[in-house]
Amino acid sequence: MSLKVVAFGGGHGLAASLSALRRVTPDVTAIVTVADDGGSSGRLRQEFGMLPPGDLRMALAALCGDDDWGTTWARVVQHRFGGTGDLAGHAVGNLLIAGLWDLLGDPVAALDWVARLLRVTGRVLPMAAVPLDIVASVEGADPAAPHALSQVRGQSAVAVAHGRVRSISLVPADPPAVPDAVAAVLEADWVVFGPGSWFSSVLPHLLVPSLATALQLTHARKLVALNLVPQPGETDGFSPHRHLEVLADHAPALSFDVVLADSAAVAGSEQELAKAADLLRASLLLADVATGDGARHDPVRLAAAYRAAFAAGGADGTGLSGDRF
Repeated sequence: MSLKVVAFGGGHGLAASLSALRRVTPDVTAIVTVADDGGSSGRLRQEFGMLPPGDLRMALAALCGDDDWGTTWARVVQHRFGGTGDLAGHAVGNLLIAGLWDLLGDPVAALDWVARLLRVTGRVLPMAAVPLDIVASVEGADPAAPHALSQVRGQSAVAVAHGRVRSISLVPADPPAVPDAVAAVLEADWVVFGPGSWFSSVLPHLLVPSLATALQLTHARKLVALNLVPQPGETDGFSPHRHLEVLADHAPALSFDVVLADSAAVAGSEQELAKAADLLRASLLLADVATGDGARHDPVRLAAAYRAAFAAGGADGTGLSGDRF
């Protein structure tokens, strides 16, 4: 029987994780943030009041197969119109998703239809049933007041915020989760967080009450996949272990099982990282998961790391602490 894996996130980080996970199990569910307010997604959200489709589109493309059908459709949905007209900057997949939402009136059913067309592995679901705004508490946004806290609202603004992001919240503060997403978490064998934009793609899932409750109730084991480098603007200056400390701050009642990090990316800071993993009650696994230039996660290497982590992570978590593979 295939492992049931749920992956949380958004954007390029989630896409990297999904490209790897579809090589590990056919039963993967992506639960995707719906707070994007920029670009094509932001325009569609503002004009039609719908969920922003961009991160959902990227997740669907990442789950496409490596055959001609999958690679062609992945390119099609990711294609953006050029020029200066009304369609300029829109991604084909965003318009396809938006059109099906408008026709069917059911975001989940529409995404399932797109998934069938693309013949994807697994399923893609929105994190919440309504569009969300991220509000960040930022220290030092004003260079003249380096220790003052201010609020920055909107995912696109948070991603490039000056200063140091301390915490985030959601508007609305109690968004309704998609029931299928809650059910997927409760039924999962593993839940994977990251990699991705920490404050705008990874942490928001923990702030949706129904998802947070499901994460505490599920019997699934939980894995955190760390980024290769800090994200400019959002996590400038963050060490690998600082990412885990922030995660613990936003989910103090939630325990994790595995922290997966690229060996080269954390070289020299393994001891601090292991201590931070202890904050999450997790074991640390180090693996070579980056491409040769270290700039991106390699899907084949990341898949091997996931496969090894899932195989090693028995019910008691033995065989995990400090492992390298």
